Amino acid sequence: MTPVTRRTRRTLQVVGAGAAALLALSACSSSADSSSAGSGSDASKGSSDRLSGTVTVFAAASLKESFTTLGKQFEKQHPGTKVTFSFGGSDSLAASITGGAPADVFAAASPKTMKIVTDQGDAAGTPATFVRNQLEIATLPGNPDKVASLKDLTRSGLKVVLCDKEVPCGAAAQKALTASDLQLTPVSYEQDVKAALTKVELKEADAAVVYKTDVKAAGDKVEGVEFPESAKAINDYPIALLKDAPNAKAAKAFVSLVRSAQGQQVLGEAGFQKP
Repeated sequence: MTPVTRRTRRTLQVVGAGAAALLALSACSSSADSSSAGSGSDASKGSSDRLSGTVTVFAAASLKESFTTLGKQFEKQHPGTKVTFSFGGSDSLAASITGGAPADVFAAASPKTMKIVTDQGDAAGTPATFVRNQLEIATLPGNPDKVASLKDLTRSGLKVVLCDKEVPCGAAAQKALTASDLQLTPVSYEQDVKAALTKVELKEADAAVVYKTDVKAAGDKVEGVEFPESAKAINDYPIALLKDAPNAKAAKAFVSLVRSAQGQQVLGEAGFQKP
């Protein structure tokens, strides 16, 4: 009896140990599966937080160079996104937005043109001023007509171009002229600041009143002449996320980039002033 009993006990011990091992393996497997599921969930969550799709930005023409740079930086920081721009006169862009044109962000060259959008309830939240811009006279390279002041633009025979009075750069020019008690009849009023500058670049005009940022962007194609009256007509630039933005999440991130230290550096290098 005794040998059999001992053998039986040893058999039971082995079976018991095997069962315990199987239970332990089962528990480990279950734990691993649970951990794996958790990792998958976290990965899925991280994936859902990624930005994607197109961000459509309507922006004042004077922002073309700096915003194009910021758009490329945004796309690099957020693979899978694309930033498309519509640059032009702020008044016409505002009219397009209130008319139903699909856009995510609006960056205007003046509070007055932004107000067109906010008055119609098309902005999501309160617009924020992100930069300021100041006027400058753009002349032909070398300044052959020796333009040295705003008053010089009133000389007979000088072909001067201004932005349309409804466009922020045109409104600012009129404000500076009024503050100086000067009368100026341009050869043409242009729809935006880039169009006014192009007239000088193509030598179709002798001078134009544009922004400092545009003179800087043009390089050696024009020469800039500062004038003190421009300090009385500095434009604030507001930016806003639009209420019916098709890609609100990515649009909000783009606005954040514009207002960030990184965005301000790009804008500052372009000649814009801090708000």
